[in-house]
Amino acid sequence: MSAVRHYVVVTAAYWAFTLTDGALRMLVLLHFHGLGYAPAELAFLFLFYELFGVVTNLLGGWIAARLGVRVTLLAGLALQIAALGMLSALDPTWPRAASVAFVMAAQALSGVAKDLTKMSSKSAIKTLLPADAHGPLFRWVALLTGSKNALKGAGFFLGSALLTGLGFRPALWAMAGGLAVALAVALTEL
Repeated sequence: MSAVRHYVVVTAAYWAFTLTDGALRMLVLLHFHGLGYAPAELAFLFLFYELFGVVTNLLGGWIAARLGVRVTLLAGLALQIAALGMLSALDPTWPRAASVAFVMAAQALSGVAKDLTKMSSKSAIKTLLPADAHGPLFRWVALLTGSKNALKGAGFFLGSALLTGLGFRPALWAMAGGLAVALAVALTEL
């Protein structure tokens, strides 16, 4: 596979992930706000997402060096699908504390997935350029990072539209299905 085609596949997988990741943030926030969760409870829902993202950033380079960027990208997509599936298993009859703990665990998986996917995608740029091409490398990384920010914002709107149009569980299933397609393409093309 050519380096450009490889980069296109990796970037498309990253964009699919980023769009659904932004949608998931908004979906969780709006769903639990609608259930009457207090602001502190809502904040706890995202605590492990951020904390496990930090841990993944610390260990991600080591993991990629041993297993390869392809493995970390595929693992990131698969973990996000697992996190979406886990969230869809949330039982509305559970006590509030159990629900918060369950969502925090699912968000931990999602935080790991986010940083594995992000690290893999940014590292894939290096395969396209010669080792001494620092200027173009920074431009490509800036383009990828800028697109991530725009897609995450678009994902917020997607999450609210999915919640309004489909409801909580079907929205999670739809996002998992979209990521499963991205994962299947990445598996066959990388």
